[in-house]
Amino acid sequence: MAWGSKSLGAVAAAAIMAALSSPIVAAAQSTPAPPPAAPTYTPAAANLAARTWFQDAKFGVFLHWGLYSELGGSGSPGLAEWIMQENKIPAAKYERLAHFFNPTRFDADAWVRSFKDAGARYIVITSKHHDGFAMFGSKVSRYNVVDATPFKRDPIAELAAACRRQGVKLFFYYSQLDWHNPDYFPRGRTGHTTGRPEAGDWERYLDYQEAQLRELLTQYGPIGGIWFDGWWDQEKTALRDRWRLDRTYALIHSLQPAALIVNNHHHAPFPGEDYQTFERDLPGENTMGFNGDKATIGRLPLEMAETMNGSWGFNLVDDNYKSPETLVRTMVGAAGRNANFLLNTGPMPNGEIQPENLATFHAIGEWMKRHGESIYGTRGGPVAPGDYGVTTQRGDTIYVHLLRAHDGRVRLPLTAKVRSARLLDGGAAVTVTARNGAVELAGLPTLGDAWDQVVALQIRR
Repeated sequence: MAWGSKSLGAVAAAAIMAALSSPIVAAAQSTPAPPPAAPTYTPAAANLAARTWFQDAKFGVFLHWGLYSELGGSGSPGLAEWIMQENKIPAAKYERLAHFFNPTRFDADAWVRSFKDAGARYIVITSKHHDGFAMFGSKVSRYNVVDATPFKRDPIAELAAACRRQGVKLFFYYSQLDWHNPDYFPRGRTGHTTGRPEAGDWERYLDYQEAQLRELLTQYGPIGGIWFDGWWDQEKTALRDRWRLDRTYALIHSLQPAALIVNNHHHAPFPGEDYQTFERDLPGENTMGFNGDKATIGRLPLEMAETMNGSWGFNLVDDNYKSPETLVRTMVGAAGRNANFLLNTGPMPNGEIQPENLATFHAIGEWMKRHGESIYGTRGGPVAPGDYGVTTQRGDTIYVHLLRAHDGRVRLPLTAKVRSARLLDGGAAVTVTARNGAVELAGLPTLGDAWDQVVALQIRR
């Protein structure tokens, strides 16, 4: 997701990224979109209500945490959660990491409190990443955090309880790709160096996947949804249409009708999915090369996921952190494009959140206290994103987010009749003049060091 370092290590990581795409890998550029996963899908009323809640929430926190966190990228600024693949670690050797995973500093309530104070309304955590290790108490496989580690606790259960106590929704990331399970066969684009037998039972693997999803949907109370990743691994194989998505999605919706399904396959949503996510790009953009013509913007709720540095999992040497200003501006840009912002942090192997990341979350939270009304509960505004910034809207209020320096005057192609205008921060009146199908805002203070200058326009319906 965000690779900004110019070091030789970063260049090597970029080369790996080009071959493997990313921790949430982009689909191959030349393959046509797959057929629908199911002939029809009619969401339940609870699901539709959850979609509205999701669009109103606007800001979530992504957590990539697992055995890979212990290695911290092994001194490379690349993708730490891909260390098993990148360093060609055999599955039998990688399993040894479980013997040392003991995050005694993990405090679910402290995590949730920090994210909630930052303004986040939901959390997405890796229940199983590509390495196949379950970060929850799974009865389907003993390769899980309760049975295989000295920690002996279920952090997912503790996090679910903390989220309920503090009013934050919890979603589960689940990797369809599995580098550990021998039944994940034939191999897709990855996982060819893990020392597994060149044999397996694909249908049995899908049964295993559904059994773990059933556990996630029945052991932890109501959840926000399932965040799938890894479909792309089989996109160029004969298995690309054999994921049984219709059956899997129906299982999820039957067990928890309000649970939302998203799949990071870099296509427009398939039937049965409830929102669409974009990897490290705003909807409609393709700076990372993941979201080309395959990422057609659908009609479902939208989200973009972004990292704080260059890795999703904890990386010991990657200090290339984005500033709070950059991240806030990205959040604003997402909101102006009618999308949520999902900001990732990789917890450390001891169970703590990196102090640098906590400081960033705190700064974002302070900004949200003053400007949150222009983000929460809004939809993309009537003026398309442009050099000036973006607009958001809630009811009769249009929020103009000015993200670029100006000379005190800003002209917008807006035909709505504006009753009044004020600066959101401080409430000072702003002069409004309507002329030739546009609105000019005048008397604005300079942008200065402001991350986002927000003008609230009251309009007549």
